Amino acid sequence: MERSTIIVAGGSGKRMGAAVPKQFLLLKGWPLLMWTIEAFHRYDAAMQLVVVLPKDHHATWQGLCAAHGFTVPHTLVSGGAERFHSTLEGLNAVTHEGLVAVHDGVRPLVGTALIARCFAAAEEHGAAIPVVPIASSVRELTEEGSQAIDRSRLRAVQTPQCFRVPLLRRAFELPYDPAFTDEATLVERLGMDVHLVEGEEQNIKVTTPFDLRVAEVVLGAQG
Repeated sequence: MERSTIIVAGGSGKRMGAAVPKQFLLLKGWPLLMWTIEAFHRYDAAMQLVVVLPKDHHATWQGLCAAHGFTVPHTLVSGGAERFHSTLEGLNAVTHEGLVAVHDGVRPLVGTALIARCFAAAEEHGAAIPVVPIASSVRELTEEGSQAIDRSRLRAVQTPQCFRVPLLRRAFELPYDPAFTDEATLVERLGMDVHLVEGEEQNIKVTTPFDLRVAEVVLGAQG
């Protein structure tokens, strides 16, 4: 496989009803972000790791690394105003033209097998994202009220979203659009197909206190 990099988007600093940003909340004694970084380091210890955080969180993060003895090598980059700008800053730190993945810093339970599937699919197809079926019934709001949607045709998107580096660089040459939701959306605007990879149910994004409790249970079950 070509050289690969992971851009970990640490977050905007939003808090989950706590005094610290959610990526710094403790999960079984470690900040969430450390679990996330460790997952990719475990997959490939030689991989370049780029961590994107708001500038005013750098000192906090460096202090946490020192306090927890966290020594996984990574490049720390300042994030921008929106996800688009933060990912672009991370992409600018990538030092090769192989493969790159963008992953939410608060998805600490991503598995090695999923990372491998996403990178392999990106190497073959150029762009790949993990998805999972939607379990709940869904409805679309309309001017008249709402209508049911066939959930069998829908998928929830996860990360890591993986791409060939030149492709993602080309996508980020497009003008910023507030409608941008993720990297795959931007790549599709180039006319490229995005390959779907089977995701993992446990690869949750920790955004609520309940999610944090679920993550603790999952990690506990893993031993």
